[in-house]
Amino acid sequence: MAHHKSSLKRIRQDAKKRIQNRYYKKSTRTMIKKLRELTDKSEATTMLPKVISMVDRLAKHNNIHKNKAANLKSSLTRHVASI
Repeated sequence: MAHHKSSLKRIRQDAKKRIQNRYYKKSTRTMIKKLRELTDKSEATTMLPKVISMVDRLAKHNNIHKNKAANLKSSLTRHVASI
């Protein structure tokens, strides 16, 4: 166990950030799954910018790699276009 005050604070902060990161990552994955399951093109086109925004936010905060974000956005855009 850490003894320094700063180390204890860092542990608390890391735990809080980890929970937040897991929440944002999981909610984004859920939205991606819902978007892929849609069959209505108009509904999918309105949902796509929201999902892309969520993916960009994850990449910006280094929760996912920027290339993975780009691949996800590309594949989702192609999927919506093919509906």
